[in-house]
Amino acid sequence: MAARDYGQYGGVSRAVELVGERWALLIIRDLLVGPRRYGELAGGLHRIPSNILATRLKELQAAGIIRRAPHSRIIVYELTPYGRELEPVVLALGAWGLKALDDIRGEQVITADSMTMDLRAAFRSSVAATLPPTIYSARLDQTELLVSVAGSTLDVERADGPVDLAFTAGAGLHRLISGELSPDRAIETGAIQVLHGRSVLLARFAATFHVAA
Repeated sequence: MAARDYGQYGGVSRAVELVGERWALLIIRDLLVGPRRYGELAGGLHRIPSNILATRLKELQAAGIIRRAPHSRIIVYELTPYGRELEPVVLALGAWGLKALDDIRGEQVITADSMTMDLRAAFRSSVAATLPPTIYSARLDQTELLVSVAGSTLDVERADGPVDLAFTAGAGLHRLISGELSPDRAIETGAIQVLHGRSVLLARFAATFHVAA
């Protein structure tokens, strides 16, 4: 039985019963990036109490949304095919939420997994299909996100390699995606720092990743 029962018989109420508990969707968000060990999930959701994380994982497993699986001699959590069906729902929620972001607060963090999913939510495949293939590197603290765009296809991974444009990622990147900052203004104010490549390519990035208010 779900942790919360709304006493209604319908698709939306059942979905909320399964994934509407606190932290559940953020666990699913991170697992959409890839399988994670328990410690990796805890580290990416730094405020989640350990007992809540354990409870949510058990609930999601019982619902058939995630499973434990061996991976390189360790146990990881991963989404089941049923759980992966939530991807368009999570991306749509991400795009919707990006429109409502305020200025970042001092206690808030941006993780590599949350940035990955925000980029996937903001990706405009129809625009990307009209632009030349481009590889970006978004640096978030000590993590490099390799953002590869080829036609209407997007791939985001933690990796390094040859890129056309490398820049710092953080709250300034969200302001660029939302259109609050133009590419030129983002560079002028230091909200985004270009580390390698031609700065004019930031305009291509802004056209490819955008969520209109």
